[in-house]
Amino acid sequence: MAEMEYLVGQEPHPVDDDLFKEPMKKRRRSDRDQRFRAFPSVEQSALKEYEKLESRTRRVLSNTYQKLIQSVFLDDSIPNGVKYLINRLLTLIEKPPLDPIYIGLFGSTGAGKSSLINAIIQQAMFLPVSGESICTSCVVQVSSGCCEQYEAKIHLLSDQEWKEELKNLTKLLHRTEELGREEADEWDRDDAVEEAIWKLRTLYGDGAERKSYEALLRAKPKGKIPTSRIITLKAEEAGELSVKLDPYIRTKRRDWDGESAETHIWPLIKHVEVTLSKSELIPEGVVLVDIPGTGDFNSKRDEMWKKTIDKCSVIWVISDVERVSGGRAHEDLLNESLKACQRGFCRDVALVVTKADKLHLPEYLRERKVGKQAIQSQREAVLERNEMIKLQRNRILKEKLKRKLPTDSKALGASDLVYTVSAQEYWQQALLTEEETEIPKLREYIRKRLLDKKRRMVTKYVTEAFGLLLLTDSFNCPENPPNEHLHMSGLRRFVEEQVQLLEKAIDQCFAHIAQPLHEGVRNARTSYRRILGACLVRSRGNQGFHQTLKAVCLKNGIYASRTLPRIDLNEAITQPIYDQIDPVFGGIFRAERSTGSALMPHIDTFKHSLQEKMTEIGIRNGWKYDNYKKSFLIQEISAILGGLEGYVLRKKRRIYESLTTSVQNDLKPCYEEAAQITGKKACEKMKDVIRRGVDRQVAEGMFERAQERMQHQFQQLKNGITEKVKGSIATMLTLASPQGDGLYKELADVGSEYKEMEKLHRSLREVAENAGLRRGMQEFLLRVSPSKAGPPKAYI
Repeated sequence: MAEMEYLVGQEPHPVDDDLFKEPMKKRRRSDRDQRFRAFPSVEQSALKEYEKLESRTRRVLSNTYQKLIQSVFLDDSIPNGVKYLINRLLTLIEKPPLDPIYIGLFGSTGAGKSSLINAIIQQAMFLPVSGESICTSCVVQVSSGCCEQYEAKIHLLSDQEWKEELKNLTKLLHRTEELGREEADEWDRDDAVEEAIWKLRTLYGDGAERKSYEALLRAKPKGKIPTSRIITLKAEEAGELSVKLDPYIRTKRRDWDGESAETHIWPLIKHVEVTLSKSELIPEGVVLVDIPGTGDFNSKRDEMWKKTIDKCSVIWVISDVERVSGGRAHEDLLNESLKACQRGFCRDVALVVTKADKLHLPEYLRERKVGKQAIQSQREAVLERNEMIKLQRNRILKEKLKRKLPTDSKALGASDLVYTVSAQEYWQQALLTEEETEIPKLREYIRKRLLDKKRRMVTKYVTEAFGLLLLTDSFNCPENPPNEHLHMSGLRRFVEEQVQLLEKAIDQCFAHIAQPLHEGVRNARTSYRRILGACLVRSRGNQGFHQTLKAVCLKNGIYASRTLPRIDLNEAITQPIYDQIDPVFGGIFRAERSTGSALMPHIDTFKHSLQEKMTEIGIRNGWKYDNYKKSFLIQEISAILGGLEGYVLRKKRRIYESLTTSVQNDLKPCYEEAAQITGKKACEKMKDVIRRGVDRQVAEGMFERAQERMQHQFQQLKNGITEKVKGSIATMLTLASPQGDGLYKELADVGSEYKEMEKLHRSLREVAENAGLRRGMQEFLLRVSPSKAGPPKAYI
C-alpha cells in the first residue's frame, strides 16, 4: 500500500510544474506478454485478463488527462480542484504496474543460497557457489526483465562511506608498544583484526595494514574504481554474464593465491543487482535476494543489510540439512527473520532445508527406531528422513512464531513452513525426481504470490480510477441543490467528531503495549548483568576477542561480520523487553483485521462510518447529483485511508527499534571511552568500562527512558495518522463542495470515458469469476490425470 501515500496529507494546492507533463509511454503488447512466460496456461489467462483490464484503464485515464489538459491549457488560473484532479490522474497513469515482491534467502556462508537461486532460475553455476576458497561477498538481487540482454549493476560504497570504514579499520589495527607478548599473540589471532587486514591488503596491497589512515587516503587502490561508483555489465547469454560477474561477487579466502583485477575492489562493493533476460521460470516483478552472513562492519552496508531484510515480504531461512538441528548461526538467522516480521514488511517466514539428498545410510539405519518399515534404498531413507525433518522443524518453527506473533497471525496458519530441497539432485536426478527436490514447489509458491498481488493491485487500481472518472464527469454538472452547503457543513462536523473517536480508539489500541513494556523493563533491570556477562566473557578467555571487543565499541555496541556471529550489546540487554512486548506489538501492527487489538480495524471503522454517512445524507436529503458525489466521496475515502497502511508499516520499524536506539545513545559515551583504551590488559579494562557504564546508566533510568521513548513514538504515530486524515479529508470535502467555492469549471466532455470506465469496473467481478473457474478446472484435471512422478533414473 506504500504507493498510495501520495494521497495522505495531500495539500489542496498541488505544485504546477508537472501539470502538463506527458504521461509515460505504455509497454508494447509483445513486451507485456513476455512477463507471463513463467506461468502455466491457466494462470497466464488470468494474468492476461488482469493486464488487459489495467491497460484499458490506463488508456481511459490517459485520454481523460489529455482532454482536461487541453480544456485548461490557455487559462490564466486553474481552479485548485482541477489541479488536484489532473495531478491525481497523472499519478495513477504513471503508477507502476506492480511493486516488486522481495523474497529474501537468508543464511550463513555455505548454506546453499546461491545454489538454490541457480536451480530456481534454471541457470547452473550462474551465481558463485561457496566452496573451499570462495563465497558470496555481498547482497545480490536477482530479478527477471523484458529486455533481450542479461545485465548486472555493481553498486560501490561512496568515497565518504569508504573513508568512514577506513578510519575504523585503521583504529582497529592500531598498536602500541605497551602490549605484552601474550596480548600481542591474542591480538594477532583476533578474527576482527584478520578481516581488517584482509580488506586493506586486498584494496591497497601487502603492508597496507601497517599504514596510517592519512597514508592510505593518499594511496592508490589496486583496482579501478569508476567515478559513478556503479559498474554495469551486459551480456547476450547467462553464462557470459556469469563469467564477467564472477570476480566481483566472489570473495577469495584469506589464504587464496589466485586473484584478478576485479577482486581487488570487493571490499568496496555495497550490493549487486542482476536482471535476467525474459525468464520462463521467474516472473517479472519477483526479486530473489541472496543475503549473506549477519551484517557488515561498514555502517552503510550493515544498514542496507538490515533494510534489505525489512523490505522482504517473504523470508526463507536457508540452512543445510547437517546444520538445521542446532548451532548458534542458524538460531541467530531465524531470530533475525522473526524480528523482520515485527519491524518490516515480512508476512511469511519459512525454513528451507538445503542439500536434502545428503545422508549417510549406515548411520541413519543404526539410529533409526526399531519397528518401522524396512528401508530398501538410499532414496527411501532420504525421503523418510526429509519428512521427519519437516514434521519436527515445522513444530519448532511454529512454537517460535507463537512466542513472537499473535495467535491468529497468518504466518502461523501457513500450510508449508518447512521445505526440504536439493539443488544438486534437481540437476542430476540420480536419487530424487524433480518434484521430490521441491524446487518446482518453491516456483509455484512464487507464482501464486505474484498472481494474488496482481489481482489485488488491479482491483484497487480500477476501483480508484472509476472514482476519479466519477468526479471528472461531475465537474460539468451545471448546478447544485440550494441546501448543498448545509449538507457539506454537517458532513464536516461529522468528520471532526469521528476523528476524535478515532484518536480515542488508537489510544486504547496502543495502551495494550503499556503493561508488557513495563514488565519487560523490570525484567531487563534484573537480568542485564547476566546477559552482558555472557556477551563479554568467552570460554577461551580473551584469545581471539581482544580487537573484536574494540570493534564492538567503535561501532557503538555492534560488531557485524560476513563470517562471524553478530554481536549487538544494545539488543542483547533489551531482549527481555522484546520478549514481553513482541506478541502485543505484532498484534497492533498485524495485517489481518480480525480483532480490536489491531490498529487497522479502527481505521477501517472510521472509513466505514464516513462512507455510511455519505450514503445516509444522499438518501435522506436527495442530492440531485448524488450518484456522482456520493460515489466519489466513498471511493476517495478508501484511497486516502488505504494509503495510511503503508505509512503505518514504514513507521513501525522506528517504533520497534526505539528501545535499542535509546539504549545505544545512552551508552555511547562508555563505548567511546572503551574504544580509546590501549596497552596492557586493554581487553579487561574495556570490559570494565562497559560494565560500569551500563550499571551507571541503568541506575539513572536507562531502561525507563527507552520505555518512554517507545511510548513517545507510538504517540507520534497517532498524531501523524490523525493529522494526515484531517488534512486529506478536508481537501476531499473542499473538492466536493458547491461551485461557490470556486473549484468547479466547465471542462471537456468525458462522458464516453466515464462509460468505458464503468464497464471496466463491472468487468472486475467477471475476471475474478473466470479465474476461479479456470483454477477449479485445473485442479479437477490434476486429480483425474495419472501422476507425473516416475521412478528416478537410478538408485544408490
